[in-house]
Order: sequence, then structure tokens, then C-alpha cells
Amino acid sequence: MKHIVAFIGLLLPIAMLANSVKAEPLIWGGKLEQFEYRVGDNGTDVMAWDGDAVIGSDELKFVLLSKGEFQTDGDVMEKMETQARLQTPISTFFDAFVGVRVDTPKGRDRVHGVVGVKGLAPQWVEVDADLYVSDHPSFRLGVSYEALITNHIILTPSFEVDLPFSDDRAIEIGAWGPKAEIGARLSYDLIDRAVAPYIGVHYERFFGETANIRTMEGKEGDALWFVTGVRLMF
Repeated sequence: MKHIVAFIGLLLPIAMLANSVKAEPLIWGGKLEQFEYRVGDNGTDVMAWDGDAVIGSDELKFVLLSKGEFQTDGDVMEKMETQARLQTPISTFFDAFVGVRVDTPKGRDRVHGVVGVKGLAPQWVEVDADLYVSDHPSFRLGVSYEALITNHIILTPSFEVDLPFSDDRAIEIGAWGPKAEIGARLSYDLIDRAVAPYIGVHYERFFGETANIRTMEGKEGDALWFVTGVRLMF
């Protein structure tokens, strides 16, 4: 049943979008903000990606997002998340969106409704605030900033926190036990903004009941990776 709901959630925004863009110019594009190899301090290496594709008009866009982590030692998919969003402006610098999120972690899949806002806060700080509604509701806040060192060299610090509102022991999540991710990536615009290789660091830490569950399972409560990758835009 959940897969049927997810499929309808993917198709409904496309149908609404088709009606909205008939009289407006069609815009489209895509980007991989992160496509990287992470070398862990605990001996665990990971391939990770985070990107999206957009099609629509200035007033209404369909956005497909994908992010995930693949553990290279043992060929294990740590997590994969796909979102389909319908997005519209609510101010000069912010959009509101509604959609569906499908997770395929270890164990059972998860399907959530999603509603939120994203855009540019003062000082050009990029903000993405998402509320996920399901049997396992949660809230996510992501913040990042592009600091231009030169016209081609950019430092991008980022911060993200996931706050679960209920237990999900199947995937080692405890209610109100957040997961925080902090990163910094130094990139070089090799071909305009279209191709930009980068290096950096990525740190994750679990708190509260989530950290306690991981400890009982014999897993560490935090991890540090050194990363190398490329950012792509088209």
C-alpha cells in the first residue's frame, strides 16, 4: 500500500505541473551538489551523492531529489532517499514545497509526506527546512554557505540536523535523538560552475536515544571522513 501511495505521490505533481506550464516558458536543469568518495577514520569508506533535477516554470516547479550513501567495504547500501516535490515561490528569496519522500534503508522501506520551505536567508545562507509526516515523523534543517575565496575557489561549509519524533528501532533511530552532520568542502570551478572538483571533511554524530541504540548495537556514535569529489551542474 505504501508503494502505491508513493507512486501516486510521484505522478500527481507531474500532472499538476503539466497544466501549469502551458502558457509559460519551460525551464529545466540539474545538479549534483555532492558526488564524493569518503575515507573514514574508522576504516569505513563510503561513496555518497546528493543532487536534484528540476523542470517547470518560475511559478511552479517539479523537483526530483536523490541522496544516498554506499559502503564500499561489503557493497552495502547504507541509505538511499528519493523525494518528489512540487515547489512554488512564497517570497523573493524563498519557495514552499509539498511532496513525498521514499527511503530504502536496511530493512523495511519508509514513505513520508513532506512539506517545507527552502531559499536564501540574509547573507546568502541557503536554508532547507523539511517536515516529514508518516508513522515515523521527523524534521530536517539544512544550512550551507558558499564563501568565494577567489572567482574560482569556493569554500562551502554546511550543517544538517535530522530530528526524529518517534522510535524506529528497525533502522536504529530513537525518538528525539538527532543526527547532526557538519562538513566543509573546498572546490575549484574547472569549467565555469558546471564542473567543480573538491576536497573536504565530513563529520556525523548521533545524540540522545539514537546514540544509545547504536551503542547497544556495538556501533560508534560519531564518524569523521575525508572526502574528495566533484560538483556537477547542467
